[in-house]
Amino acid sequence: MTEGNFVDYVKIHAKSGKGGKGSMHLHREKYIDKGGPDGGDGGRGGHVIVRATKDMWTLYHLKFKKHFKADQGGDGSASRSTGKDGNDVYIDVPLGTIIRDGETNQVLYELTEDQQEIIICEGGKGGKGNWHFKSSTNQTPRYAQPGIPAEEGWFLIELKLLADVGLVGFPNAGKSTLLSVITSARPKIADYEFTTLKPNLGIVQYRNYQSFVMADIPGIIEGAAEGKGLGHRFLRHIERNSTLLFMIPADSDDVQKEYEILLNELKKHNPELLDKERLLAITKSDMLDEELKEELTAELPKDLEHIYISSVTNYGITELKDKLWAMLNS
Repeated sequence: MTEGNFVDYVKIHAKSGKGGKGSMHLHREKYIDKGGPDGGDGGRGGHVIVRATKDMWTLYHLKFKKHFKADQGGDGSASRSTGKDGNDVYIDVPLGTIIRDGETNQVLYELTEDQQEIIICEGGKGGKGNWHFKSSTNQTPRYAQPGIPAEEGWFLIELKLLADVGLVGFPNAGKSTLLSVITSARPKIADYEFTTLKPNLGIVQYRNYQSFVMADIPGIIEGAAEGKGLGHRFLRHIERNSTLLFMIPADSDDVQKEYEILLNELKKHNPELLDKERLLAITKSDMLDEELKEELTAELPKDLEHIYISSVTNYGITELKDKLWAMLNS
């Protein structure tokens, strides 16, 4: 899914470098008729390496570059000189990137640490020169090894956002507004569904210079796990959040039903999501008086802690930060 510069899914082709050929040179020097074999080894072919970096947030740089090819290794030469190794090719990706096999869709690697490196196509080893094959019965071997062939293949590069708290809710539940108030992020906000077409990250500043990361995931609709609406492409971003903040507006027709639908979509996408810490925030609570709050509280899920907030008036925002921080550090 893409919007603007946010890209979280690309398919690339990678090919490493072939190993250089070993040399079958025989030493020749003035006054030395039979100097023997001195052919050097071939150099290693270049690797194709995926490297994680905390300085990237999107796969946009891979949107228009789909093919990556490393250099071949140099051939060996006389005087046992080894050929030059081929230059490696690096593909930088954000933290939270998953690499899948382009044909089987199997997960091959996950990169979650800064500067973590994974070789997706290994460069071929250089062939051995003929001096390796000299023996008492074969003083002048006239053969050497060829280089090992290159590796190549198609790979799916997929981004799962790394955040502490993921916001879960239907379109227009107030997720973007909360993120703009509680962090320095500036997501697009408007009063219609699917304003957010890409995940947004923000840093929540807490007490004593502490902080945590919050992710605004585009709104879920019923059937999202089957790909309806913005679909499961965004549901995967929730998988790496340690705490889920469910957001349902106070003017919802049925808070309990909305919560059950959201929970069901997460369960269908990945049942393990139900093991995460959960908190329910009733948004737009500035329109409620105490009597209405009491009535609404009686209808809320009994097994889930809740909080009333209003991003417009900042009502309950400090308490929300306290609850989330306690959950993240419990």
